[in-house]
Parts: sequence; C-alpha cells; structure tokens
Amino acid sequence: MRIRDPHHPMSAAARRVRRGVAVVSAVGAVLGGLVAVAPAPPAAAATRTIVSLTFDDANANQLQALPALRSNGMKATFYVPSGFIGAAGHMTRADLTSLKNAGHEIGGHTVNHPDLAQVSVDEAKRQICTDRKNLTSWGFAVRSFAYPFASSTPEVEKAAASCGYSSARLLGDIRSRFGCPECSFAESTPPADRFALRALDQVDATWTLDDLKAGVTNAERNGGGWVQYTFHDVCADACSDLAVTPAVFSRFLTWLKTRQAVGTVVRTVGDVIGGAAKPVVSGPAVPAPTGATNGIVNPSLEVGAPDCWMRGGYGSNSPTFGTGSPAHTGAIASGITMSDYVDGDAKLLPQFDLGQCAPTVTAGRTYTLREWYLSSGVTQFAVYLRSSSGAWTYWTSSPWFGSATAWTQADWTTPAIPAGYDGISFALTIFADGTLRTDDLQLYDSAGAPPLPAAGAVTRSTADTSAEPPTGPVEVFRPTESTVSG
Repeated sequence: MRIRDPHHPMSAAARRVRRGVAVVSAVGAVLGGLVAVAPAPPAAAATRTIVSLTFDDANANQLQALPALRSNGMKATFYVPSGFIGAAGHMTRADLTSLKNAGHEIGGHTVNHPDLAQVSVDEAKRQICTDRKNLTSWGFAVRSFAYPFASSTPEVEKAAASCGYSSARLLGDIRSRFGCPECSFAESTPPADRFALRALDQVDATWTLDDLKAGVTNAERNGGGWVQYTFHDVCADACSDLAVTPAVFSRFLTWLKTRQAVGTVVRTVGDVIGGAAKPVVSGPAVPAPTGATNGIVNPSLEVGAPDCWMRGGYGSNSPTFGTGSPAHTGAIASGITMSDYVDGDAKLLPQFDLGQCAPTVTAGRTYTLREWYLSSGVTQFAVYLRSSSGAWTYWTSSPWFGSATAWTQADWTTPAIPAGYDGISFALTIFADGTLRTDDLQLYDSAGAPPLPAAGAVTRSTADTSAEPPTGPVEVFRPTESTVSG
C-alpha cells in the first residue's frame, strides 16, 4: 500500500509485511491492446487472466526457483537492489546474467533498499536512478521497478517515472485471505496507474499451495485481470518467515501451467506493460565537503532518534546501544556497553546511503576524521567506503587511541581515497568488554581541516600515504536508529 505521508510511522510488523520483494513475473497476454507482444499461441489468444511471478531483493536462494520455472516454460521478474549484489546470501552479477540469458526480466529495487517514503526526494531519486543506471551498465534492459517495503509517496512515484522506469509495484492492494477485503481480485489491464501497480500481499511462510492457487482462481472467476505474486526466499529449511519451499513453488507452477487451458498465461511485468527500455538518468549529485566544512550530518546526534545514524558491528559479542547523557556537547551522545566479547566490534556510524547522510568524498583526496570519546579501553576508527555504484565495503582502520576517562578528541587522516569510490562512513569502535561513549563526529577535507583544540585531542599519524581499494565483502545495511534519514 502507498504511504502518502512521508513521515508516516510504520510498525515492525508493517515493515515485515512491506519488506521489498523480488517477484517472479508471470504475466499473461495483455488485454485491450495494452502492449504489442509477440503473437500468442491459440490457447492464450483469448486470455482474460495474466499472472506475473516476481522476486525481490536478489536473495541467492531464489535460484532454487529456476528448475520449476524452466520445466514449466515460465519467465519471472527479479527486482534487484544493485548495492546488494555480491554480498553474502545474495546473487552475483554472473547470476543475474544467467537469469537474463534464460529469458527472465531484471528489474530495479533501489541501490541500498531504503524506505523511500522516509528519505528526501533527492535521495529517493539517487536510489532509484542509480540502481537503474547500475543494472543497465551490467547489460540489462531495465523497465520495471518495485518499491522497497512497498512504501511510496506521490513524489517517489514521480521519481520512478523520471528515472526512466515504465512501471513501479506496490503490495497488498489485491484482495486475498491475507487482507484488503474491499479490494479487487486483480489489477486492471491496462493498470490505472503504472507507478502504483496493485499486487497481492507478499508470499510468506503462512501461504499454502491453496492460497497460491486462490490468487489465480479468484481473478479468473471475477472478470480476470493481472495478478502479481511476490516472493523473497525459496528454501526447504524455513530460512525466513518470508520463505516458500521449492516443493510448494514447483507444485504451484505445475498447476498454473494447466490454467492455460482456460486462457490464463504467465508474463513478466515488463512484457505486460510493454515498450522499450528508456535512456538512463542520473540522480542529483552531492558535493564533497571542502575547506573547514564538516561533512557529517547531525554530528552531535541531537536531531531525531538520532537521524542519519546506524548501528554497526560484527563478530561474537553482545553490545547494548543507547543515546543520552553524558554528552560532550548538547544533551545526546552515543553509548555502547559491550559484554560477552569474543571477537568483532560494535559502533554507531553514519548511515550507508547515497548522500543524504553519508558524506561524499573525492578520489585522490585525504580526509581528516575526528570524534570525541570516553572509553574504558583502546578504540580506533573503522572506515567504510561507498563505490561509485553505491555498494558499501570495509576499507581500513586507524591506529589505536588509548582509554579515556575525560572527553578526548581522536584525530586521524585517511590515506588517499582510491579510484572508483565516492562516499565514506566511519566511527570509533569498541572491541572488548567495557564501555564507549562518542559524540561530535567530524569529517574534513584534510587540506582545510580546522586546528585542533589546545588540549584534549589525540592525533594518530597515517601509516601510509595511500591504501589499496577495499577488498572486503559487500555490506548489506538496513536502518536501525531512525525511521527518518535526516
């Protein structure tokens, strides 16, 4: 469903229900001359019901759906967040190419999977346009888009259109036993609004084979139309609450194939809407900070919950995050208490995005990182870079800074930013049992960094004047600190 208020609160349950879903598109022949498609076989010539099978998020286990799709001669639509490609548990570019070569459609799902109703219009445009630009540069004709979390506003829908998409999909506006009893049993063809396509609720682990069949038969018995299914995970081991088993999926497609006898067909979303892929469009640029300008948004954490910050960390440990007093300035600082530490770290750092929160940097330049802290043990900066395609990866860490019982400012200058990277996120980390409080994060182009205070600052020299590009895995992030990113 569309969220018209860009600051509309969403419960955890609502977020789960609206989580972006890559949907296999199985769309039948088009009614009323909506699109010009290849001549249909006689059995589909009088089609009244179209089915699209779609998959969201490029989860690697979706590849388990391919045998059933192949054996039943069906093509799907895969909605891809390009910033997740290559991350653990997600598809690779080679996987996407194999899908394309098998006749499936590759659609867009933003770069980093944000809630587009909760970010600025410019950030929404960057997310939507850059994702389409990435996928196009990888060799795909990208026509179809799905809103992450099925969350949108009129401005976001305009952004999807301006980025060159031919359609954009919502969720939950088609009648089923899972909701929307006042809704129709199918989307119309042609749809009333191509950038607010109505679809069934996403498929989750509570859906039975009969539920899957009902989405088709309800449409067939009530005038036909277009029924879109949305899948996230395909696995036999209950890998998530949004999973369908390969066996149930296969049985559904085998049954669905028999519906061709009554004129029901499967088509991709792009083939239902029709038209050629449009030229790519770039999103709004964000300049890198220069001179004595601090590039951090909400550096003292005083705005929101706090806005533009996220929790990060890895390894075997149990951090407890909080915000409040004591603070270095204002009333808010970050506090982390670590227990049960074995390895890894924890930190509060600027959100991974395309520029609304995470600062832009320039390749070849060095940057001065500063943060005030109290710490029961040693700490250090962990630094992440954003590639020009929008994917985030760990880059490097600073030398250690000693424990501090009085507010102390850590100061470190990075090596030169490597080519192919244009964004940064960083923070002091805790990597032992104990406590860490941080406040007043700062980022400057090192050529214009203001002088340090006369007392209370600790500087660590840069070990190298240059550093290799990031070699770590792609990081997948979902917001944790605020539902509004600045």
